Amino acid sequence: MPIQHDTKNQQFTLSQDGHTGELAYARPAEGVIDVTHTFVDEALRGQGLADDLARAALAFAREEKLKVKASCKFMAGFVQKHHAEYADLLE
Repeated sequence: MPIQHDTKNQQFTLSQDGHTGELAYARPAEGVIDVTHTFVDEALRGQGLADDLARAALAFAREEKLKVKASCKFMAGFVQKHHAEYADLLE
């Protein structure tokens, strides 16, 4: 399922059959991205889509050479679980 990146509204989104998932972020300082919210409609849960959104945001951060702050509980848990892979990005 393709993930869309809307830089104007600072979010990554996906949709399937009228259901959506989103990961929102802020840019609180130069060189920093803060993931503030992750949500997946109940109908799409259990398919790893929140993980896919997190990976898309982290890939964007790596590509743009940004440090990542995880205000969102889901993202904080995700980067903790995958710390070895994303430690270099964490603020």
